[in-house]
Amino acid sequence: MAKTKRPQKGINKEMHLVRHLFNEDKLKHVPTRNGYGEGVVEAGEANKNVVVLCCDLTESTRSHLFKKAFPDRFIQMGIAEQALASIGAGLSLVGKVPFISSYAAFSPGRNWEQIKTGVALQNSNVKIAGAHAGLSVGPDGATHQMLEDIAITRILPNMTVVVPCDYLETKKTTIAGAKKKGPFYFRFARSASPVITTKQTPFKIGRAETFRFGEDLTIIAAGPLMYEALLAAEMLSKDHGIEARVINCHTIRPLDVKAIVKAAKETGAIVTVEEAQVAGGLAGAVCETLALTTPIPVERIGAQDRFGESGEPRQVQEGLGVTAPFIAMAADRVLQRKMGKRVSAIPAHITAAEQRLELAQKEIMSEALSRAPKKWGGKKPNNTLKSRKK
Repeated sequence: MAKTKRPQKGINKEMHLVRHLFNEDKLKHVPTRNGYGEGVVEAGEANKNVVVLCCDLTESTRSHLFKKAFPDRFIQMGIAEQALASIGAGLSLVGKVPFISSYAAFSPGRNWEQIKTGVALQNSNVKIAGAHAGLSVGPDGATHQMLEDIAITRILPNMTVVVPCDYLETKKTTIAGAKKKGPFYFRFARSASPVITTKQTPFKIGRAETFRFGEDLTIIAAGPLMYEALLAAEMLSKDHGIEARVINCHTIRPLDVKAIVKAAKETGAIVTVEEAQVAGGLAGAVCETLALTTPIPVERIGAQDRFGESGEPRQVQEGLGVTAPFIAMAADRVLQRKMGKRVSAIPAHITAAEQRLELAQKEIMSEALSRAPKKWGGKKPNNTLKSRKK
């Protein structure tokens, strides 16, 4: 009698993830934006046609590393994002490989029409580097916490959209983007996040990778929240014996449909995880694919039809319910649905996030009042407010 093959579970060793993956004290924490800065320099060394344009945010976007290495191939645009996209498109027409760098809130946020017409419509070889994406800009607040960029770029014909999970993958994305012809958008974050991949970790544009095996459900994540997805899977395994497959879906477009459908058929339930609007983001791409191929229960972790919030990065992430405990709660709900059980109209992970956000708002206001004078409703004496002498 043939032996029954046991389902695989646990971390996929072929992914060559870092040792001590679940010991945060031993993990390196590096901003993903550093991967862009180092990657674009390496791309520039390999190809003399690589140029970088930036909108007065040279150090913040880490474009200053390219400026230092290749000052004659760097263009400071000032605060002119529309011109950034249009001039980048023009440079591509004469054989250059332009990386246009700014905060994602401004590019593709402010200059979307120029990206649509000058880059996507013309199939221009422009690389759009969206810095400070997601919630990790924290205190900069909702205006700078770009959560809509995945949605507005992935709907553009010809556009490739990539959301790397850590510093090393951002570096690989940058180098790969320089070699790939056509419009290319990728986003990266401000704050330091765990480096979970290595140089040996497989990476290819358009191919999702299975970081963890499991047969009970699948967690599909993109960006730095990949680590939270892995933490949630570990929690589910240790506390409840639930084995979650975890897929790193760094490329939102073109989506790895084969991997998504395979996971859907084999596990029967999916949770998507992203630091972006679930409407139109990774969740939108996955749900569209499943609706056409393999309809199964899906729960979405990300911004639920709301803007971000001012606060420390971790406070904001918890307030919007995108960390490991909330992912685990979403996993529990999707498994209940998979088994045909009735669930509450409002998901528990959303209710819990709202409660955490309310608490965070009180904490933030209390801290602000501790620094404000009494005349402004604060706790400090009014004489601490000194007028400037003319």
